[in-house]
Amino acid sequence: MLHTTSIAEPKNTVSKTERAVTTNKSKTPVVQDREEDGTSVIGLDPWLEPYSGGLKHRYALFKVWRDKIENEGGYEKFSRGYERFGFTVSKKGITYREWAPNAKEAFLFGDFNGWNNSSHPMTRDNYGVYEIFLPNKADGTPAIEHNSKLKITMIKPDGTRIDRLPAWIKRVTQDLSVSPTYDAIFWNPAKKYQWKNKAPPKPASLKVYEAHVGIATPEGRVGLFTEFTTNVLPRIKKLGYNTIQLMAIMEHAYYASFGYQVTSFFAVSSRYGTPEELKELIDTAHGMGITVLLDVVHSHACKNVLDGLNNFDGSDHQYFHEGGKGRHDLWDSRLFNYNSHETMRFLLSNLRFYMEEYRFDGFRFDGVTSMMYLHHGIGYGFSGNYNEYFGDTVDLESVVYLMLANDMLHKLYPESITIAEDVSGMPTLCRPVTDGGVGFDYRLSMAVPDMWIKLLKETSDDEWDIGNIVFTLTNRRYMEPSIAYCESHDQALVGDKTIAFWLMDKEMYSNMSVLTELTPIIDRGLALHKMIRLVTHALGGEGYLTFIGNEFGHPEWLDFPRAGNNSSFHYARRQWNVVDDDLLRYKFLNEFDSAMNHAEAQIGWLPAPQAFVSLKHEGDKVLVFDRAGAIFIFNFHPTKSFTDYRIGVPAAGQYRIALNTDQPRFGGHDRVSQESQFFTTNGQWCNREHFVQVYIPCRTALVLVKKE
Repeated sequence: MLHTTSIAEPKNTVSKTERAVTTNKSKTPVVQDREEDGTSVIGLDPWLEPYSGGLKHRYALFKVWRDKIENEGGYEKFSRGYERFGFTVSKKGITYREWAPNAKEAFLFGDFNGWNNSSHPMTRDNYGVYEIFLPNKADGTPAIEHNSKLKITMIKPDGTRIDRLPAWIKRVTQDLSVSPTYDAIFWNPAKKYQWKNKAPPKPASLKVYEAHVGIATPEGRVGLFTEFTTNVLPRIKKLGYNTIQLMAIMEHAYYASFGYQVTSFFAVSSRYGTPEELKELIDTAHGMGITVLLDVVHSHACKNVLDGLNNFDGSDHQYFHEGGKGRHDLWDSRLFNYNSHETMRFLLSNLRFYMEEYRFDGFRFDGVTSMMYLHHGIGYGFSGNYNEYFGDTVDLESVVYLMLANDMLHKLYPESITIAEDVSGMPTLCRPVTDGGVGFDYRLSMAVPDMWIKLLKETSDDEWDIGNIVFTLTNRRYMEPSIAYCESHDQALVGDKTIAFWLMDKEMYSNMSVLTELTPIIDRGLALHKMIRLVTHALGGEGYLTFIGNEFGHPEWLDFPRAGNNSSFHYARRQWNVVDDDLLRYKFLNEFDSAMNHAEAQIGWLPAPQAFVSLKHEGDKVLVFDRAGAIFIFNFHPTKSFTDYRIGVPAAGQYRIALNTDQPRFGGHDRVSQESQFFTTNGQWCNREHFVQVYIPCRTALVLVKKE
């Protein structure tokens, strides 16, 4: 796992594409003008100067692709492939087009023609695109009925026949009682969904609620879009999250894959309901002021043949690289050929489709590390050496695809948000493409949850290294925003434990009732669960993320139904009953999570510059920093409380408590009065011009703000 060194802010102001830094003999940064050649990012990071050639080459490849796309009408036209390929409906009839260059013949068949696989031949153009037009029936109704099944059958060069689901199909269903293979559905409802709400503005403070619709029910089954809309959206709104990241939406054959083995890229999973019900979910979220992101999987594809893209036209290399280059050894899946013109059209159109058809507000791109390196990160430990990011192991075709995807999204949808899941620490990942960056808005700080789990597994409380905690939380690239999180879906999966379970383990089954004794384990668990979240939220990034249920310390782990657990749904659900029960202590963690998010909304620390850490006291286990004018004070010591503890503050005046983890409503001991007032004293303390003195109990965190 890479820990990238933060870059200090240069003294000179660097404009978007005009200036960059070189180094003279005295090693002093010198700013000079640069052309738009992909090297403007050096203005923020002089250590990139030796790799200016690599940056120029990468940007030149991007421009070659951009010019190709411009020749086809630019992003606006090129990314609307879904309006040409697949099934399109007009007043006169239905047109179906499919790119299948290896096929010698193609036919459409299904319910509409009694599954006759030769009665409806398709015509082929010079580019390998097959087409058929089905005029309306005599009564004016479409030749293919809504919700009916169909397929494409093709004849290979050797004369054999293959049946496939249309690659651009917008609806597929699965009947496990018959077969695990999906059926393609012609989806053309008479009544189209009527949108009611506009999308909210792009949030300045990104607070992400990562969610999986299927597990969002307390019942032992797959949850539905309609249930999520009715039951979960109000919870998210109340908690103060302004963004939802929806997982496992693109159709995937294997439920236990968490949605990461996509078979039909333009179809939303039918497990949860209909396309219209997903639209209602997103529309309702927008009405609540909540941004909705899609967890998009363009890093690989399921290797299924009968209901996937693999060997679609009978060849090994239609959408993917052929041979070993086109296969991911660890994921057992197919890898896209991002240098293919039609693959590029397919993927960019896929992004555009979800923005237009479902009105998503952006994407979290899965598996970005796997995409950007030829070794896919398998067995590779990133050290932070810049040679790793600009050497022979980088997959420039994939990086250029990501640049094009981000450039397209931000040009067509300026308010859109893109997030990269990357563990490598690739420099420039979150800088604009015009500066030579890859173009993401945020990267996930994946080292942070690893740090917390390692700490809880291996280190006693009195041995916590405060300096290392601070280093991990602040170790991010200058002007490349990060999303911090204590745990995501990865930490909840079977084989690992959530933070709550690491802290309280089996006592969560017996001692979470307010009617039982507050044991030392539960007391510690409640206190540290809150403190870990707050310090990560306030110090760790420019955005914050939690996984559904973890905000209240959801008990146990996450395990989807599979052969190894007798297809049980017991661990593939969210037990909302435990947080809704007023007699259980889960309510305290849930209430704190809400208070923390609402405090951020008032203070605005996420979009503020990085915090100034004024104190890291290893003996006292005390951490103090200020950000956005607020003072954050943490006492991680398991037993020691401190009276009149001196805290450096940036501005003189009177301070009050904005957030206190020790409040009774958060399961605390009420050792610090919420009405406490703190008056500054002039005098240098911890590199601050003023200080206040506070009582800071053990395992407690306080947030102070200046009283107006």
